[in-house]
Amino acid sequence: MANTFKGGLHPFGGKELTKDKAPVELKPGSELVFPVTMHAGAPAKPVVAVGDRVLAGQKIAEAGGTISANIHSSVSGTVKKLEKRPLPTGGKAMSIVIENDGQYEEVEYVTGDPAQMTREEILERIRESGAIGMGGAGFPVDQKLAPHGWEDIKYLVVNGAECEPYLTSDFRVMTDYADKLISGIKIALKLLPQAVAVIGVEDNKPEAIKALSQLAASEEKISVKAVKTKYPQGSDRTLTYATTGLKIKPTAHANEYGVVVSNVTSLYNVHEAVVEGRPLTRRIVTVSGDSITNPGNFYVYIGTPFTELLEAAGGTSQDPEKFINGGTMMGFAMYDLSAPITKTSGALLALRRDEVSHSPQGPCINCASCVGVCPMRLLPNRLAKLADRGDKEGFEKIYGSYCIECGCCSYVCPAKIPLKQSIKSMKAEIKAAKRRERQVAKS
Repeated sequence: MANTFKGGLHPFGGKELTKDKAPVELKPGSELVFPVTMHAGAPAKPVVAVGDRVLAGQKIAEAGGTISANIHSSVSGTVKKLEKRPLPTGGKAMSIVIENDGQYEEVEYVTGDPAQMTREEILERIRESGAIGMGGAGFPVDQKLAPHGWEDIKYLVVNGAECEPYLTSDFRVMTDYADKLISGIKIALKLLPQAVAVIGVEDNKPEAIKALSQLAASEEKISVKAVKTKYPQGSDRTLTYATTGLKIKPTAHANEYGVVVSNVTSLYNVHEAVVEGRPLTRRIVTVSGDSITNPGNFYVYIGTPFTELLEAAGGTSQDPEKFINGGTMMGFAMYDLSAPITKTSGALLALRRDEVSHSPQGPCINCASCVGVCPMRLLPNRLAKLADRGDKEGFEKIYGSYCIECGCCSYVCPAKIPLKQSIKSMKAEIKAAKRRERQVAKS
């Protein structure tokens, strides 16, 4: 069990469809949409009005709180509307709609030398850039790299696992932009002076391991560790254990163990922000699945509709039964491809067959398959039953809130019970109830 964790599984990977496809720049069409909620925490506040002309790289919404992030236009053009638009994860959110003038005029970026900057100057550059966690959570990077007790952080665990099926955007960052990634890691280490960096890469990515190992060979505080290819190897706790041997309790935060975990693309963006002065306006997105005509990776301008991304990949070879934003294990089924690509949009998948809808649900046979694969060592079958009964107290008593929603339990269940969905819904209910209680206590 070296360099891995207990539990987990090996779903179909599908990475061979796109891993050797270098990112192709996709110029957007006439209209781009920027939701003010494309990050964790408080929505950003628009700082532009209808009719304003903006440049690429210009701030169009500022962070709405400590946990929030700035948003910048990825193109030059005119602010067309401020209205609610569909999100790739479902629902709608207030969005800034910009009409692209096709000129791509940019603001003047101010380059910097991290060696000549103070800690606060570096953090301010990251904060201003709107950089967030690109692994899906969307937590502001400046907050991630300045945790409580930052002086005692011993490990910066760099997540290059990319364990989700089909996704290869992080892989392309590790191979095509390895030098900028290493630069971003060195900047992060300046913010965490007691830490060493360990880059965890699944062993099914030898090209990335080689590229990063060559660049890290001359860096005393950076190492590369091949970890076993297994899902969900990229989860914070599992990757920390696989790379450092530290076991982080479900009740604790990684910072309490002297660990900060950051995604490779997030650290690439740290380089872009600090050295090149560029805000987060573009990202690599994988387009894949057995229904995509020409699967590949695309360098996409934030705000571009998914319809244009699908068209760039040649559309579909046959009508898919399901579109997914993200990977097949933790992604979201999409019902509206007019939704825009956001900072956390890592992939668009088109699948010929919706396996979930074609799998009739049966009764639980108490086989414990779900228990065996749970990386958090929980009891998913019992948690789902408590969730279905609405038993919040019982759910929390057996640590249901510690579920990381990886979906391993649903994947292996022979009865095809949607365990993850039940648990996730109950977690959301409990979180909402606690939020209401706090609001009542404040009033």
